[in-house]
Order: sequence, then C-alpha cells, then structure tokens
Amino acid sequence: MTKKADEREDEQYKELIKHKLSLLPDRPGCYLMKNEEGTIIYVGKAKVLKNRVRSYFSGSHDAKTQRLVMDIRDFEYIVTESNMESLILECNLIKQHLPHYNVRLKDDKTFPYIKVTNEEHPRLEVTRRVVKDKGKYFGPYPNAFAAQQTKRLLDKLYPLRKCRTLPDKVCLYYHLGQCLAPCAYEVTAAQNEALVNEIVRFLSGGHEAVKAELTEKMLAASEELEFERAKELRDLIQYIEVVMEKQKINMQDTVDRDVFGYSVDKGWMSVQIQYMRSGKLIERHVSLFPFYGEEYDDFISYVSQVYSENPAMPKEIFLPMPPVSDSHDNAAAESQMIDVEEIKHSLESWLNVKVQFPQRGLKKQIVDMAISNAKVALEEKFRLIERNEQRTTGASSSLGNWLGISDMSRIEAFDNSNIQGVDAVSAMVVFTDGKPDRKQYRKYKIRTVQGPDDYESMREVIRRRYERVLKENLPLPDLIIVDGGKGQISAALDVLENELGLYIPVCGLKKDEKHKTSQLLMGESASVVQLPRDSQEFYLLHRIQDEVHRFAITFHRQTRSKNMVTSQLDSISGIGEKRRKKLLQHFGSLKKIKEASVADFREVGIGDKLAAQILEALNEPKDEADQK
Repeated sequence: MTKKADEREDEQYKELIKHKLSLLPDRPGCYLMKNEEGTIIYVGKAKVLKNRVRSYFSGSHDAKTQRLVMDIRDFEYIVTESNMESLILECNLIKQHLPHYNVRLKDDKTFPYIKVTNEEHPRLEVTRRVVKDKGKYFGPYPNAFAAQQTKRLLDKLYPLRKCRTLPDKVCLYYHLGQCLAPCAYEVTAAQNEALVNEIVRFLSGGHEAVKAELTEKMLAASEELEFERAKELRDLIQYIEVVMEKQKINMQDTVDRDVFGYSVDKGWMSVQIQYMRSGKLIERHVSLFPFYGEEYDDFISYVSQVYSENPAMPKEIFLPMPPVSDSHDNAAAESQMIDVEEIKHSLESWLNVKVQFPQRGLKKQIVDMAISNAKVALEEKFRLIERNEQRTTGASSSLGNWLGISDMSRIEAFDNSNIQGVDAVSAMVVFTDGKPDRKQYRKYKIRTVQGPDDYESMREVIRRRYERVLKENLPLPDLIIVDGGKGQISAALDVLENELGLYIPVCGLKKDEKHKTSQLLMGESASVVQLPRDSQEFYLLHRIQDEVHRFAITFHRQTRSKNMVTSQLDSISGIGEKRRKKLLQHFGSLKKIKEASVADFREVGIGDKLAAQILEALNEPKDEADQK
C-alpha cells in the first residue's frame, strides 16, 4: 500500500471515529474497542459512556495507553440501565472475546479446592475445577501441597469411600480403617452425613475441637495400656498441628473472607489476595499484569472475574478504598463515597456476598497488609526486569563496546559435533538482544568432510549458512561466535571474506580443562579479550557456548541413534528403504520390531519366511555376531 493510500485510510478512520464520538450517550454502559481487522482488543465500562470513550481520543496518554489507542480503528458500545449491569456485562464480554489489552484471569481458576462430592456415598477429593454440582467446596488453597496434606489428614480421620467406582471386594483402605467399604457392607445415608458434617466442621475451623477429642481418646487408651492405639492418636494430633497451625494472623471472629490489595506502577498492576478461613490467614496469592484502563476500574474488573461462576465463595470480601482525589473539598469526598456505595451494591447484588471497605481497626490493617504485599511484589518484578535487562540487552550492548561493535543486537554461534568423524553435524543458535531466539536455530549434517576435521566442517557450515543468507536476503548477524580457537576463527573468516565478500566480526570461545568457557578470542590473530570473569558479558558468552553445545550434541545423538537403527535393518537381505520405513512406521521403534511375532509382520506385507529372518538377525546375540 502506498503512502498516499495509508494517509487516505487514516483520514477515513479519523472521520468515522469523530462521527461516532458525537453520537455517544450520557448513560452507563460498556464499550468495545476494535483493531483494523475488526477484532475486539479492549472492553471497558463507564458511568458516562460519552466522557469515558472520548477521553481515549483527546489529551495526552502514557506509553501503555498510547499503544492501545494506536491500535483502535473502530468501537461499539452497549448501554445498560445501571452500573451493576455494566459490571456484569463487562465481565461476560471479557470472558467471551478475551481482548488482548484487558486484565484477564490466567491462573487463578486453577487453585486447588478440597471437595466433598454430592453422591450416594460421598468422596473427598482435591480438585482444580469448581462447578455448580451441589458438592461442598473448601478453599482455595494456592499451595497445592497444603491441600493434599489436609486431604490426607481427613482421610485418616473420616473413613469416606475412596474409590471412584465401587469395587467387588474391600480394599486396603478398609483394612487401614480409612473406608467404611460400601462396596461390601451397608452404609446408611445417616452414617455418610455424619462423616460429611464432621469434615465440614473440621474445615470450618473446628480442628481445635477435634484435637481435644483425640487427646481425650489418647489419654483413655494410655490408661487402658493400649499404647499402640495411643501412639496412633498422638501422631494424628501432631499431624493436625503441623497441617492446620501454620497460620500468620488471627481475628477474633471465625468468618471466611478474602482480602484484596493492589498497587500500580509503570503501567503494571499487582493484586494480592489474602485468604482468611475461620478468621485465620491461611494463604495468599499475587497476580501481576499490565493494565490499560482506569486503575480502580480494572482492579474491580479483576475482582469480579475471580468470583464469576465460582460457587466456593467466602462470606466476606474486603476491598481497599478507591484512590483519593487530589481535591480536598467536600464534593470530592462525597463523590468518592458514592462510588464506594455503588461498587458495594453492585458486587453484593451480583455475587451475593458481603463486601466491605474497612477504614479503621484490625480489618483496615489487614487490607493495608495486602496493599503493602502487592507493592512489594511489583517492586520485585521491576528489580527482576532490571536484572534481566542487565543480563540480556545490557550485556549484549556492553559486549559490543568491548569488541568495538556499535549497536550489537544479533549474535550467531556455531558448534560441531561428531565421534571420530562419524555422524558429523553442526548447529547454529541465535541470540537477539542477549536472549535465545529458538525459532532461528538451525541444524546441519556435514556433507563434504571425511573424518574428524573440525576446521573443514566449520568452513562447510559457514559457507552453507551465509550463502543462504545472501540468497534469501536474511538479516546478517552483528557478531559470529565459533566454538574453538584460532583455526576455527580463520576457517570462518576465510569463507566469509574471500568467498562471500562479507565482513562480519568473528570470535572464538575456548574452554578450560573442566570444559567451561575460559577465553574470548577476537579476529584472525585470535587476540584474547580480557573480560572480567564475573561480568555479565562473560556470563552471556558462557550461556551462548552452553546453548550451542547442547543444541549440537542433541542433534548428533539423534542422528547417531537414527543411523544405528537404519544400519541394522539395512544389513538384512530383503529389506530396502521402503520396507524399512514401513516397519518403523508400523512398529514405532527397533525394540518393538524385535519383540514382535512372525504373524505381526503380515500387516505390513512381509511374509513369514522374511519375518523370521528379520527377527533372527535383530535378536542375534552380539558376541556370536562378532565371532561370525
């Protein structure tokens, strides 16, 4: 498309947007932003559609919002009767269209829960799938190990059935006292209900009462000299303490609640959820993601997605207050309280759960702790990004400065692999801005070199690689790294400069006696570049050398293994290339061919006589074969 056509299309898009903005209503609703393919890339909600949607196309924006605006080519909107309707609609539209720029749940739905199934003979299980099936769910447990531990404890205490389908006879669980064996004995609904009620009591904070009961039984068993039974009960009590007592904060009530806190910085949002069960903080989970709308709107959108279609609800949700306006007048404060009441009413009406915005006391401290932890998680992310930047882009750029290469981005590295010249291969890896670009990796089987000649192998692979680069107009690297010393560097430079007319810096990497990266050699003279051994530049070279060696040796092993199979079958009279391929395709491996019967070969069109010859040849003992 020509520049004039682009400008004409741009003008048409601006006219369309301008016309549609003039028609926006002063009502609440949801808006759907689309790109040039008509794909929905962002869904938002607004109390006043006209004001919110217009804000995207006027004034200045930060870099992240500017990226969204640059992709917008059209929009639609849906008017709702209330803010609650717009909240529900937004959540459903995000789930339906999975817009690129929206906050979306990615892993929160996979938390494990402990479930008591709704069956004639209930079972206890750990599940990550929460559905409305009348089962009883407890959790979530962001720590999957804690969920499994708790289930194991409950299995010891309450003998619900364990098998998914009832077997014909009792199993080991019955003999261990962990199952009532409804497969063999009559178990009444009342017995099952009593066990389920005990499990519900235990998971709802009644484990202290269970501990007291077990302690009483332990003492009674000890008095009656049943020391083995007393020891079992003592071990159970200790297990309860280990599993259930790892709590950090207690509240005087025994309410199940989820406490939210969030923090934003540099276009990213961190949300911390603290799960309190029976008044105790048992787990916490943090999610980090870029956001593109108003921070508090996107936070509430995240909260609504956490709970939509989730039957395992807490009794209460604690949320932080919206950001305080810069203005200190009464009107601003009143407006903020109206926003809070609207959000509270919307969430409570939709989710059927109590929503609070604590502003004082211990409850406020718990919300503040969630906010503080969200902030720490975000700061940690930026530190990791900064560290990763130093290890990748920064290290690549700094390495370029050491070598006198300005603006170094793309590095291509080569390594050869063979055993005494047999099954010789070479491999190339690509690092872009200090990061491996695995889609650009290439493998080469050495074609022209006989025997273990590393220099000639390097010449062949460099020639084949850069002849193709020139022919297909592929991007040239800023630096070529070969595994080896002066000989490999000279071979590569000779092909590049004298045969192909390319002048690309070539370095060699030498290893020490422990096969670790030890020296960087530069140019045909192989002069040593004195990089500090503890520098990020040296670590980058070490990663590159390890990666290209791994890639080359893996390819060599695959080639050698394949050739071994091929040579064994090819040595059998009557087996050509077509039959060999048929056999491997049908049986899957040489091992399975060896284990087959004569009759199995009929399916691939091989007669009994030849089949017997194949089996005899493949299963012949190695020592006998050597003697022959």
